[in-house]
Amino acid sequence: MDEAVLSLGSLDSAFVSNSVEQGGGRWKHPSEDSERSSSPSVLRSTASKWKESLLNRKRPFVGRCCHSCSPQSHEKLFNPSIPSLGLRNVIYINETHTRHRGWLARRLCYVLFVLERDVQKDMFARNVMENVLNNNRVQKATIDVAEENSPGLESQLDHKAVSKVKRKARAILQEMVANISPAFIRITGWVLLKLFNGFFWSIQIHKGQLEMVKKAATEHNVPLVFLPVHKSHIDYLLITFVLFCYNIKAPHIAAGNNLNIPIFSTLIRKLGGFFIRRRLDETPGGKKDVLYRSLLHVYTEELLRQHQFMEIFLEGTRSRSGKASPARAGLLSIVVDSLCSGSIPDVLIVPVGISYDRIIEGNYNSEQLGKPKKNESLWGVAQGVFRMLRKNYGCVRVDFTQPFSLKEYLDTQRNRPLPAPLTLEQILVPTILSTRPNQVLFDEEEAERHNLRDLTDEPWRRQVISNLAKHALFTANKSSAVMSTHIVACLLLYRHRQGVCLSKLVEDFFSMKEEVLARDFDLGFSGNSEDVVMHALHLFGNCVNITNASRNTEFFISPSTAIPALFELNFYSNGLFHVFITEAIIACCLFAMLRENTTEVVQSTSKILVSQERLIRKAAGLSHLLSNEVAVALPCQMLYQVFHEAVGRLIHHGTLLVAEEDQEDLSPSPTEEPWPKKYPEPLSWRSDEEDEDSDFGEEQRDRYLKVSSLPEHQEFMTFLQSILGPVVEAYSSAAIFVHSLRGPVTERDYTNQLFKYLITRTEKKVAAFGESATHHLVKNTVKTFKELGVFKEKCENSLSVLELSSTFLPQANRNKLLQYILHFSVL
Repeated sequence: MDEAVLSLGSLDSAFVSNSVEQGGGRWKHPSEDSERSSSPSVLRSTASKWKESLLNRKRPFVGRCCHSCSPQSHEKLFNPSIPSLGLRNVIYINETHTRHRGWLARRLCYVLFVLERDVQKDMFARNVMENVLNNNRVQKATIDVAEENSPGLESQLDHKAVSKVKRKARAILQEMVANISPAFIRITGWVLLKLFNGFFWSIQIHKGQLEMVKKAATEHNVPLVFLPVHKSHIDYLLITFVLFCYNIKAPHIAAGNNLNIPIFSTLIRKLGGFFIRRRLDETPGGKKDVLYRSLLHVYTEELLRQHQFMEIFLEGTRSRSGKASPARAGLLSIVVDSLCSGSIPDVLIVPVGISYDRIIEGNYNSEQLGKPKKNESLWGVAQGVFRMLRKNYGCVRVDFTQPFSLKEYLDTQRNRPLPAPLTLEQILVPTILSTRPNQVLFDEEEAERHNLRDLTDEPWRRQVISNLAKHALFTANKSSAVMSTHIVACLLLYRHRQGVCLSKLVEDFFSMKEEVLARDFDLGFSGNSEDVVMHALHLFGNCVNITNASRNTEFFISPSTAIPALFELNFYSNGLFHVFITEAIIACCLFAMLRENTTEVVQSTSKILVSQERLIRKAAGLSHLLSNEVAVALPCQMLYQVFHEAVGRLIHHGTLLVAEEDQEDLSPSPTEEPWPKKYPEPLSWRSDEEDEDSDFGEEQRDRYLKVSSLPEHQEFMTFLQSILGPVVEAYSSAAIFVHSLRGPVTERDYTNQLFKYLITRTEKKVAAFGESATHHLVKNTVKTFKELGVFKEKCENSLSVLELSSTFLPQANRNKLLQYILHFSVL
């Protein structure tokens, strides 16, 4: 039979038919305890079945707060029984979830469940409008704006001017404030139960995590602030729905004013949404809008003062890359200021991780292909709802991390040294332009800023709030479960890009699950690997090609080479990015060091020894270069610690081997010299939980490593390096394109030109990784090169333009930048 491309529907049908014949059933929800009793033997051996049954026992409990920044909170709300409470599918409701039993209760269980939720009017804020408008800060801002608009006028006209500004303030506030309706929340709860059951397999939560949040909400007389990652528009509804199911009052949700559209805006307000400008100073000339800022500040403070819960998306917008975007601390800074001003005694911070098998938006390909974002509209919302009803989007997982005290966090920061921040230019340029490593890589972590350690010191305040935002977003992202689509997409792009047999894909999928769990990340699915892989392939639709040569051969799976398909697969594979990022950086740096000593890397990797300290220093440099792509550590951690642990994991895995004491075979790097300064003492960053008798001090001494010669270990290192392949290729291509810059150009024009260059490379099959041309990556390269000092901004004809800085104007220095980045590329 000639090779034929099969539709996913026919593949799914063939697989299900085969399963049913052998006694199998449909793919299980993660909430269902039993596994299918049998499956196609070609896909899995008896030994694999035994391993699969052990998977649930190894599932880690994610979401504990930082024991270093909030040690007291780390012990509160948690007890040893919390992890054992397990998972629950919140959209699976039957009569056992109500107080009633019987035939009628089974048929009305949704209605009964919703009516029994604790949603009372006195749970919500009162007199907010008047309290905000009568606040001294708002009244002062009103007078200042009136005087600015009508200087030198008589008192009678001044009174008219003040009245005009007050009317404006009231109008702004009416556009901003939420108007929560308990009745509407109940109705929405019932509607969402119906809708979510229609287009999601399950919405999983960990009952232990919700137990901690509920205990914090009921026993601590302070407001909670939820800080979720932002993946989809459904995020707004999802968190409110889960809290509603657990009798936790609805939070006030900070939503962008782009969602302030007729009818839809009314629904959002009744569910707790309040609208804020995406840019606070939307005034002619970008002048600071004192009135709007004061209203937003006082409104937020008033909500917290009345012990209302809040939900803030630190990224500001939905992630277009599948990775967490850099944190923006604007609204969070108001929460911090409210605490420090004494308006509230404390706030409990709750980072929230959210993972989707497939987001309802499907993908962001139009924006990744450089097209402008479409403005939200009522018709667009209606189209989205109809589109959702026709599809299934798989599973969703929501992880609420352990609440921690904001007051305790700030007190901890006052009692510890705060490193003086350095620019990317200060950190990396000496390394790029010279032949020896720059000590600044770790001096940044040791140099203490001399200041008052108080929020009255503005630079210290800004850095502490920025670190808090980074800390919360990193925690939320780390707590986000890995979904089946993340693993399958990552395997297809970075391990089996040329295609793979279904049985091999299932085998590698199972291995990857174990790798994820071994790194203390949780999975957002369960069940037999082959069932879950089939489920993920079905969700990807035309992004994957499935072929078979004859009826008796296995299915052959390969990623589509079309640019939109590559972009979409890359989006979902990035859900696994944060799991392996530190080891991927180590792998890229290790191969870079090996290439320094031999051109036959593949044959010689198991023979060459590399210095661990040199490897970690090189990894620190690469992590700084990629700081706009991903955060590799919490602000309270040291890079040395993080990469030392990553090396330790690779040694434990067997991928890296520690050389014997005899190090005569060491080949010194031709470009690097011995370090001018020793690393920090072992105890300077060891956690309190470490055993005092551990041999960590011995491990701290420099040692020499080599790559294992086993094929599976070589393959794993290549896979780790490939994960960073698209990013490194985008940055190296951007470094090549820098040579074409001839004169001043606006940032938008330059970004568009660079994007066209990368897309052309992909279309002509020049690029090794077609997904390196995403518009998100392009914008990040330009941003990084600005911070690196490659470009400088200047004002020309009232327009901000980019041109080469004096440092990188010489072609030799631009070549050094290119060589530095290419150093880490995949061969």
